[in-house]
Amino acid sequence: MTGLDVAFAAVGLVAAASGLLAVTTRHVVHAALWLVVCLGSVAGCYLVLGAEFVALVQVLVYVGAVVVLVLFALMLTRAPIGPHAQIATSRLHRVLAAVLGAGVTAMLAAVLLPLAAPVSRRETDTTELASQLFGTWVWPFELLSLLLLVALVAALAVSRVAGRGAREAGRSAP
Repeated sequence: MTGLDVAFAAVGLVAAASGLLAVTTRHVVHAALWLVVCLGSVAGCYLVLGAEFVALVQVLVYVGAVVVLVLFALMLTRAPIGPHAQIATSRLHRVLAAVLGAGVTAMLAAVLLPLAAPVSRRETDTTELASQLFGTWVWPFELLSLLLLVALVAALAVSRVAGRGAREAGRSAP
């Protein structure tokens, strides 16, 4: 085992743990912050693998844009921040979800681990990646950016409508 393998395993463990915490926490803001850690760790995995350009794109697009969009949507819509009694699940449901998740993980591990083979590292050139990114994948990226813009505008519109309803209710009270 080389030092890169150990570094990859450590960063991957942080990514897996923070991803698990992002989906199991009961606070929405904490979930968004754990998502930042998870996506940053995935960028670290890319760095260990020698894909610096992909790591930079990961940080810029996902950590920089998606998480900021989620946090802005939370702030603008005045979503409940902490645990909410109306949307809480029972302990049985959480245990069943954990068992189901563990089963899916075991199934994927049983299928994918035999396929794992030592990967030979080779020098990569960013021109090949750039031709793929700006040739083949340019439209999906543009559609994603449009979707994020629409989501941000919708969050702003929802917060305006909710704010107006609260003001009108406050004026009609005696």
